[in-house]
Amino acid sequence: MSVHPGNTTPEPPAHHTPSSLSGAANTVLRTADAHAKCAATSAFAAQWRDGRITLIGDTPPPDRPSRPAKPALLPPSDVPRRKINRGTAGRIAQLHALAHIELNAVDLAWDIIARFTARDLPRAFYDDWVRVADEEAKHFGLLADRLSDFDAAYGDLSAHDGLWDSAIGTGHDLAARLAVVPLVLEARGLDVTPMMIAKLRTVDDEETAAILEIIYGDEIGHVEIGHRWFEFECARLGVEAVTHWRHLVERHFRGALKPPFNIEARDAAGLPQDWYLTVSTT
Repeated sequence: MSVHPGNTTPEPPAHHTPSSLSGAANTVLRTADAHAKCAATSAFAAQWRDGRITLIGDTPPPDRPSRPAKPALLPPSDVPRRKINRGTAGRIAQLHALAHIELNAVDLAWDIIARFTARDLPRAFYDDWVRVADEEAKHFGLLADRLSDFDAAYGDLSAHDGLWDSAIGTGHDLAARLAVVPLVLEARGLDVTPMMIAKLRTVDDEETAAILEIIYGDEIGHVEIGHRWFEFECARLGVEAVTHWRHLVERHFRGALKPPFNIEARDAAGLPQDWYLTVSTT
């Protein structure tokens, strides 16, 4: 593997053990360097799992996570479109875009942990979102390592901040956050990832395809987690889940739900077909 001078991953620091999980979340959210953010995520996830962190805490998160100086964040319409079949440059651009999504996903998982501590949620909720954060950090690392194989690094290209706009718009409402982030945005990833894998294999890039296979399998689990906790929250609110999901998507999601849908993967994640197949896509 070639080494890009701007993509050397620092040795994970010897992280202190935070007094609470929300404190750990804030440490990650306030860490700008992408690799340090993911190293902290891995360390804190291990500390939560083995019982060194036990308290949830109530430290509120920042409105926006700290980010590195690069990549430059542009409006979504100004970010060049990426095509895998356009040589190495196309694959670098696609890998960079995916790494940016995964880094956002790390922050989104920690944000949901810290932002909704007042909801009196069971420990299993935090177990699930710590797992999501840890897996998203793993995905970023895999993609960053693959970028280095092409003498490229995260930050070399521009990106956009559209994913965090969804976080800001749903920061007041746990059900809304779950409705939009895992059940629309991550579910859309299930729809498009198999097509990306197939295109990579047409250009004989089996190594990148294998990374996307790992991400795809984990993301089915993330959508399942989102759906399960959305149903839980709707039961606490006393509302019908599918009706409330449609209401929240209409209110908080910019754009339309567009086919084709990967029904097999969505079924595996427990996402009922009548939720999305009957929603207007115009």
